[in-house]
Amino acid sequence: MSDANKAATDVATEFLAVMERRDLARARTYLADTVSMRFPNAEYSSLDAMIASAGGRYRWVKKRISATESFTTDGGGVVYVRGTLYGENLHGVPFEGIRFIDRFELRDGKIVAQDVWNDLAESGVLARRG
Repeated sequence: MSDANKAATDVATEFLAVMERRDLARARTYLADTVSMRFPNAEYSSLDAMIASAGGRYRWVKKRISATESFTTDGGGVVYVRGTLYGENLHGVPFEGIRFIDRFELRDGKIVAQDVWNDLAESGVLARRG
């Protein structure tokens, strides 16, 4: 892996790690001034808007990363992070093994876009009751 690809991968995975710890001040340092965060059925232009929306879907969620891939582009870099989600839904029911893929676009070492795909809605785990 080239130095540029490693640096981009480090930014993406460190951003995900600080998000899991809810260190939002630090998470913001990984984002460009203008960012697009595209999730299933929603798009956000700020970290605060994304966090507010997630609070209505589950109590908490974390990621088990199984692989990363990265490549450079004319404008910066792209990183794919994939694995599974685990957490607890709003009814207090734990879940795990939910597939996810995050795609990050970086410019000048900052995240300018994040595209998120996961099977949370399709799995039914968010509606399960204890």
